[in-house]
Amino acid sequence: MANPDQSITPNTFLALDPNEHSLASSRVVLLPAPYDATTSYKHGARHGPAAIIAASVEMEDFDPELACEPMAVGIHTAPELDTNAADPEEMASRVSEAIAFYTERGKLVGMLGGEHSLSAGAVRTMANSYVDLSVLVFDAQADLRDQYQGMAYSHACASRRMLDYAPVTLVGVRSMTGEEKSFASEQKIAMFERSAEPITDIEAIVGRLSDHVYVSFDLDAFDPSFMAGVGTPEPGGMGWWEALRILRAVAEHKTIVGFDVMELAPAEGPEASAYTAAKLTYKMIGYATQLGG
Repeated sequence: MANPDQSITPNTFLALDPNEHSLASSRVVLLPAPYDATTSYKHGARHGPAAIIAASVEMEDFDPELACEPMAVGIHTAPELDTNAADPEEMASRVSEAIAFYTERGKLVGMLGGEHSLSAGAVRTMANSYVDLSVLVFDAQADLRDQYQGMAYSHACASRRMLDYAPVTLVGVRSMTGEEKSFASEQKIAMFERSAEPITDIEAIVGRLSDHVYVSFDLDAFDPSFMAGVGTPEPGGMGWWEALRILRAVAEHKTIVGFDVMELAPAEGPEASAYTAAKLTYKMIGYATQLGG
């Protein structure tokens, strides 16, 4: 008689067996962070991590571009982060502590969000580990406000709070305030804006980064024609291969020490949005673990 447990699909990324992909045996840890307390337009990013994990079950393990199965390095799906925090700053600190727990054990951590404000907590931990850390942010919005709606840790301040800990390079931006534009110019923040043409100056992007890079990917960097499931679907965004060419070049020349995939609001778009976010997560794992920087 068949073991009835074998018919149960694990609630893990790619439905990987948690016994085979335990914390001890895995190179990569995915940390679900279901939080969206400060979102100001479309809500629902707290459902993003679960949707990414559910969609990943339908993906193939083999990556034709890399000619391997990136999951072979071990991908451990961590328990969801407790999001019962008093305020977004405390939540960022909780992220920082959780990621430190895994990085101290030698893991490459990828956070699944959840609103973009949480990324500051991840960068805080990484900056403590790598004195030369730089951050590559994919985002439709500059997110360089110092405060928004009275909160310094609003999702609209995500890049500004990451900048508190490490230099930031922005890619895909097509929405900002005049004050943010002036601040970026004054602080000499590299901003590769997305206009009518794709971003092709990959060498300049890579050249702005240090040897150790944290990649923070707000999914609204993509064009909403295929990534509608986000809180702020800004038109005129990046294409799939446009973003992957940049990510691959970074992984080939630098060391990606951590990453996040943020702001999926699954109810705002078709299932393809969650599937694309899951595919992006797997590509980031593959690039970070298979390509030498």
